[in-house]
Amino acid sequence: MNIGRILLATALLLGTSASHANIDYKKDAKYIELRDSMSHAFNDGDSARFYTHLKNLQQYLLDHNDLHGYYTQRCNDIIFEMNRQKIFEAYTKAQELSKELREKKLTKEMYMAVNMMGHINRYCGNKEAAKKCWYEVVEMMEKNGYFESIPPIYMNIINVALDDDAQEALDLMDKAKEIAEKYSPERVFDIETRKTLTYYNSGNIQQFLEGYKVYKEGEKKGLSSVHGRSMEAYYLACMGQVDEAIAYAKRELGDEGAEAIPLIYERAGRWKEAYESFKKESLISDSIDNVVLTNSMQGIQDQLALYEAEKQAANDRTYALLGAIFLLTLLLGLSFYIVRSRKRHLQELTKAYNKALESDKMKTAFIQNVSHEVRTPLNIITGFAQVISDPQLDANPDERSHIALMMQRSTRQVTMLIDEILGLSLIDSTEQWPKDDLCRVNDQLRTMQEEYRNLTGDGVTLQLDTTLPDDLTLRTNENMLRRLVSCLLDNAVKYTTAGHITLRARQTDSTLELTVEDTGSGIPAEEAEHIFDRFVKLDNFKEGIGLGLPLSRKLAEQLGGKVELDTTYTDGARFIVTLPISE
Repeated sequence: MNIGRILLATALLLGTSASHANIDYKKDAKYIELRDSMSHAFNDGDSARFYTHLKNLQQYLLDHNDLHGYYTQRCNDIIFEMNRQKIFEAYTKAQELSKELREKKLTKEMYMAVNMMGHINRYCGNKEAAKKCWYEVVEMMEKNGYFESIPPIYMNIINVALDDDAQEALDLMDKAKEIAEKYSPERVFDIETRKTLTYYNSGNIQQFLEGYKVYKEGEKKGLSSVHGRSMEAYYLACMGQVDEAIAYAKRELGDEGAEAIPLIYERAGRWKEAYESFKKESLISDSIDNVVLTNSMQGIQDQLALYEAEKQAANDRTYALLGAIFLLTLLLGLSFYIVRSRKRHLQELTKAYNKALESDKMKTAFIQNVSHEVRTPLNIITGFAQVISDPQLDANPDERSHIALMMQRSTRQVTMLIDEILGLSLIDSTEQWPKDDLCRVNDQLRTMQEEYRNLTGDGVTLQLDTTLPDDLTLRTNENMLRRLVSCLLDNAVKYTTAGHITLRARQTDSTLELTVEDTGSGIPAEEAEHIFDRFVKLDNFKEGIGLGLPLSRKLAEQLGGKVELDTTYTDGARFIVTLPISE
């Protein structure tokens, strides 16, 4: 690894910070002092002096709001670590720089972190990753207008490409020269000199000599290049003064001489000496790699030790936090339980209170309703009884028949009311009634048809439609079955003023289906379940207290079946009773 080239990149970075910030520090004695002190310590490799002066310079740049200059010095910090062969530390600082630039959304300066990763990758021998980083840097610089700093980045790529593709290196030099001519002319001579060295590296001695003449002419004009000493060493070799060239390289080129000397011997055909010098260079390189690896491993071990310490501290904090959370959760759970218990108790009290109020209201309404329902038919019976008992009554047979029918209906109304009231006990009872009766279903239905024939209003016909055989018997509780059908027929008679009431019966598999259908006022589908609640009356002007349908459902359940409203029927109301047929 040629450390000198990293120093070159650093120098180029140092030279561009002020121009990007549009701040002229050349006249500021304080800035010049801080910069030169840091630069000297950098070149001397004195870490104590370097970090002190670097910190002071960075603070100066922050005080003058020059973020570009500040982050340029952060890059010099990374390069300094690389020169000390502290690659792990350099990598860590490059990652911290990248993270900070992202978090602060300083996208224009992000190329600096990428450039540093390019140097680190090249140092570690990953040439492709290094080139990828630097091409990305060029793209960022073009996007943000940092054109004067692009040529040095191309030179970084060229240094990598020389070993693998000399033509690519030459093409990149032409591109770097083109940009330099437009944005930073002072770099052109240095690029041309580097291109001339490339001719020697590729064995094109004639072009090298022509380039050397151009270089010497530039020197006469006062121009200089960091590659000048390499040019002189290679020129001596071209002139056949190989030993003088080797001595000059050892004396003047420093680290770059380790690469130049084997090449000079190779071009002179002195293969044995080329091999020995290359071997020596390899040993030095391996020694440097070992130092780098050792330093990196030590850095990793230090990081692991720090990580373990932080992990243990984090675990301790976690356990303490979990304990606190557990105690807090316990307290919250206890508080929640107390609040919930009190709330449940309050809800139960509220529910009991509301139920008591509702029960009291229902009791009052029930008494008022029953009083009305009983008083009306009793008044009718009493009135007609007085009429009949009058010795002077002169009524024809039709009038007497009408009186008898009205008294009969009123009497039945009272009877039904009493039955419904008594049915309350059945609705609330859980006792299973015996089902030991053998009932001939058709006979029972015909009897009920006859009973209800005279109870329907004028213009209403009561029909029986059965497909059951006359000998079909059902093991059930005959009285409960009768009361079940009576409840449904009573409801139909009450709400049907014209049309028909049809009582149907049919057998499906092992069930008996009884249907009571009418052409009365009907029941809305949304009330299909509500009507089976106690004391529910959709028409408060009709007689009854709203217990007939709830009683019918309870009776059906006692018989092992069910009763439902058929909501698909819209010409009135249709109730379907389903009962099991026992063998």
